[in-house]
Amino acid sequence: MNTTADRLESELLFHDEQASKRAVSFRTGRADLRFADETYLDHETWIRPAFAKLGPLMAKRVLDYGCGHGMAAVVMARAGAAVSAFDLSPGYVREVRERAGANGVAVNAIVANGEELPYPDASFDAIWGCAILHHLDLAKAASELRRVLKPGGVAVFCEPWGGNPLLSLARRWLPYPGKHRTPDERPLVAAELRPLREAFPNLTVQGFQLLGMVRRVIRSHALNGALDRVDRRMLRAVPALKNWCRYMVLMLPNG
Repeated sequence: MNTTADRLESELLFHDEQASKRAVSFRTGRADLRFADETYLDHETWIRPAFAKLGPLMAKRVLDYGCGHGMAAVVMARAGAAVSAFDLSPGYVREVRERAGANGVAVNAIVANGEELPYPDASFDAIWGCAILHHLDLAKAASELRRVLKPGGVAVFCEPWGGNPLLSLARRWLPYPGKHRTPDERPLVAAELRPLREAFPNLTVQGFQLLGMVRRVIRSHALNGALDRVDRRMLRAVPALKNWCRYMVLMLPNG
């Protein structure tokens, strides 16, 4: 069985390799560090609604938790927030710094581990994370999140969900774009949320892409838009169906 150190080393190597490949694209002009907010907010159906749960960001101190490429950090900085960001991967931290500079905003990005945050208690009004919690020891992560989040603050996370057994089979066996993962990562399931609920008793979850998950294999704007509208109606009518969704948005209010 892998130790924590083994797991963290595996995660670091995997994401540093990803960051290195992305850096080649930027150096050769095949990608651009500059982008409009909409490019990030609308690249998946759950991002814009999840961002709205952070509330107004002007003059707030916010943390991009496991920042990856740093697009969320830039969007939050453009909204007027004082943004800190961290990632386990030095390569991604370099990208965040370069992306912030290219977009004319300030982001304080550092290398850090989400299970042992280097920030003082009650540092942040809001915390954002995307596809990060399912890589972590949730008991450690929940404790650290509660520690650095100010009373009355909120953390919002977008996470792949593992409640649909058919989707789990598809994730395992079907080829699709962006199918890359570390050896230890698994989509979250309801039972694993217990440490988060203990730290944040008012935690709420919202599902996205029930039927709309077919966009992973079918690229049809019209079809996917129609399925998204059906999803919204079905999930309002039968909230329990969220367990069968592809992604879940977790809102963690501190108090």
